[in-house]
Amino acid sequence: MGALVSLISALASGEAMAALQRARMTAILYGLAAIFALCGVGFLIGAVYIWLAARYGPLATSLGFGIGFLVIAGLILVVHKLTKNMRSRRRARRRQADMTALGVTAALALLPALAKSKGGLGAVIAPALAVVAYAIYRENAKPKPRESDPEDMH
Repeated sequence: MGALVSLISALASGEAMAALQRARMTAILYGLAAIFALCGVGFLIGAVYIWLAARYGPLATSLGFGIGFLVIAGLILVVHKLTKNMRSRRRARRRQADMTALGVTAALALLPALAKSKGGLGAVIAPALAVVAYAIYRENAKPKPRESDPEDMH
């Protein structure tokens, strides 16, 4: 209850609006810095191109830059594809943990009301035992992870 009062008072005092304005200004400044950094990198790439073109000729330099950028793009795509499965498993574990925490929080919030109801403690114990039994079943029904699976690489 205290956190809710604190949140309402922060909103009423305008502190949240000031924080939002600071965040907006910070985002704009970082965006401008990123644009100028990209311009700087572009000019540096242009300077390297001019230097190499004077040394090896414009055709060879253009081919080298083109192949180099295609190789970099390919590497980025390969790394993304290799890490996609790992990220999806991590998201699934996080989602499961969030749902478990939500269920436990809801159960704890309802516990006092259920304890005072007509069913009394029996109305609380039976569903709690069912949830525990289901959690034990799911833990034991999980397939054991293998050390290396070539199918996970795709």
